[in-house]
Amino acid sequence: MTNPRQLAFIALRDVHRGAYADVALDRVLQKVNLADNDRRLVTELVYGSVRRQRTLDSLIDQLAKKKSDQQPQDLRTILHLGFYQLRYQERIPASAAVNTTVQLAKENGFSGLTGFVNGLLRQYIRLAEKIKADPLQLPENLVERFDFSPDLENLSPNLSPKRGEALNSPPSLLGKGVGGLGSALTFPHDLNCQVERLGLLHSFPNWIIQVWLEQLGLAQTEQLCEWMNQSPTIDLRINPLCTSIEEVEAALQSVGILVRRIPHLPQALRLIGSNGSIQKLPGFKEGWWTVQDSSAQLVSHLLDPQPGEVVIDACAAPGGKTTHIAELMADKGKIWACDRTPSRLRKLQENSQRLNLQSIQIHTGDSRHFAQFQNTADRVLLDAPCSGLGTMHRHADARWRQTPESVQELSLLQKELLTHTSTFVKPGGVLVYATCTLHPAENEQVILAFLAESPDWQIESPSGFEFPDSARTMPQGWFKVWPHRLDMDGFFMVRLRKTNNSE
Repeated sequence: MTNPRQLAFIALRDVHRGAYADVALDRVLQKVNLADNDRRLVTELVYGSVRRQRTLDSLIDQLAKKKSDQQPQDLRTILHLGFYQLRYQERIPASAAVNTTVQLAKENGFSGLTGFVNGLLRQYIRLAEKIKADPLQLPENLVERFDFSPDLENLSPNLSPKRGEALNSPPSLLGKGVGGLGSALTFPHDLNCQVERLGLLHSFPNWIIQVWLEQLGLAQTEQLCEWMNQSPTIDLRINPLCTSIEEVEAALQSVGILVRRIPHLPQALRLIGSNGSIQKLPGFKEGWWTVQDSSAQLVSHLLDPQPGEVVIDACAAPGGKTTHIAELMADKGKIWACDRTPSRLRKLQENSQRLNLQSIQIHTGDSRHFAQFQNTADRVLLDAPCSGLGTMHRHADARWRQTPESVQELSLLQKELLTHTSTFVKPGGVLVYATCTLHPAENEQVILAFLAESPDWQIESPSGFEFPDSARTMPQGWFKVWPHRLDMDGFFMVRLRKTNNSE
């Protein structure tokens, strides 16, 4: 089986049955030998359809007689693939998107509904073209629903949009491709309406939009939504113990791979464009580099480990930051890499061996239960388990898996981990707390609660390393990386110092 759309359908079917998107995709791709362009198409269709799930369901709700949740699950998945190509894939002709989707329906048990599938997709195309040409000539309800605006009258009284006025949000945020729909509607500044509009337009749960609006305001929340729906880039971290950034640049460029350096990060290179299998790139087997996002590289620089020290990475797997710490220490000293998941620790061990690092010692278990490390570490990294809301462009289904309740549960775990792992630090030592989420309940609130209960700890500014100015937020001294500002994963990080008079 080499049909990219059929493979995408199989992976999405597994996702809708509970599988993680990356696991379902890998499972499908491992069974076939596809050309690189077909692999990219399968990947784009799977991750894109998962990311845009709410918007795609909205289209089904608005065009079909039965709502999306009333459709057979596999048919809903097939319609997602069709609408995703029409609305978000400009390089795929509309006719190809329709015909291949109809064929999917025919081959997957819906031969009797091919007319329905064909008609629904072509109805979207016709209405999209009419709205794009002249939205004022269409009934208001059609224009409104194609911009995915909410039913404003049901949300708040007397807030119906008016014809002939400009949008409060930039037109560029209204959709792309065949679905590049503009309108002459005004959306009121009612917060509930804005939350619903952004959630439908950019395909996020309302509660995530609410969290971002409270921190960023409307304009930057829209920018962040757009950033999170882009396909992720791949960053490399050069291993300075066996090569140089110049040598890796030259090796990659010699095989036609374009790269660029990243400000503030001396070991970072970003791959530009499509590059095929990562493992086949020059220098991978030799341990010249490893894959690690720029934001994650900032964390180890904030820790600032020194040769000869004892460092504990309390939640280490799969090891990106652990191996970076070893490189920054010139592989001299001892790093305890702790994690409770043996399978993820095996990945850390593989990476450590490939990078030829000797200073890492693996310790399996829950760091909340370790007593043997008390007052033994010069530095501790707590890269805490979190909701991952800063990396949703990489983890397409994270936005649908997390809930406000799961965030609160994670914040309790984070507080327990921080309270206990802080005992690992010697008096005068350093602890860095980091997450790849942008939720205050997992970040600022965790740190403020810890400091309120721990008078022998204080926030400390980094020394000897220049951090991006736009990452520093608030005078408290912690760092928050907003992806739309720095073009890297969302992260929170803070450096804490244990005072010398601590017991």
